[in-house]
Amino acid sequence: MAPPAPPPSRVFAELDLAPAAEGRVGSPALPGREVHVSGSAELSARPDRARVSLRLGSRKEAAVAARSSVSRRLQYIAHCARLRGVPEENMTVTEDFSRVENTYQMEAEVCIIFSDFGKMQNVCNLLTEKLGTSVTISPPHFYHTPEAIDTLRRQVCVTAVGNTHRKAQEVCRLFGQALGKPLLIKEEEAKEWGGHIDSHLSHSADSQTLQERIHNATAYASCRVFAVFEIKGKENRINKLL
Repeated sequence: MAPPAPPPSRVFAELDLAPAAEGRVGSPALPGREVHVSGSAELSARPDRARVSLRLGSRKEAAVAARSSVSRRLQYIAHCARLRGVPEENMTVTEDFSRVENTYQMEAEVCIIFSDFGKMQNVCNLLTEKLGTSVTISPPHFYHTPEAIDTLRRQVCVTAVGNTHRKAQEVCRLFGQALGKPLLIKEEEAKEWGGHIDSHLSHSADSQTLQERIHNATAYASCRVFAVFEIKGKENRINKLL
């Protein structure tokens, strides 16, 4: 999804001075001397989690044989994941045992959550090599944890405030003034788009590459803030030269 057009920026300063207009560096801000500035920022965050589902099954005339066949592969999958640092709590196994005509059918699904996409590829490649067609590995589903989205929101807001402060400094410098403390900082607009929150459903096409999936799951956020700063007085020319 194409990001929206960046919001327009506005800058204006109220520099009409009272009779005691000039002021000195370090002196209190003069009443009515303010700079009003708006600024914006846009950031993105790649997904921080990936979920991979592995399906396997067995149909045998004896119930014990069907269970044993699936159990051996489940143990091998868990062993490979643990060796590559996947915590036990990031692996979920569901099993279904049924009777089909004169046979017994055992099916299982393993869901593994990865925070390291390199480890994910290593595990999937190894299981494909060792287990072959006896296991079906779904394409990874990339998503963001709520903590990752919260971090993105905070970062884009702080970045917008920083951009606004720098813009106010430039406006004051243009008029030979020194910027004072903030009087008002207000978030005017915040937007988010793209990305996937944690979900068991993936709408991505199976033909997509790994990088395409990561790109499609990337989250974007923008923020526009409005701020009012004091104008302290004449800028210190010595400090400016330094």
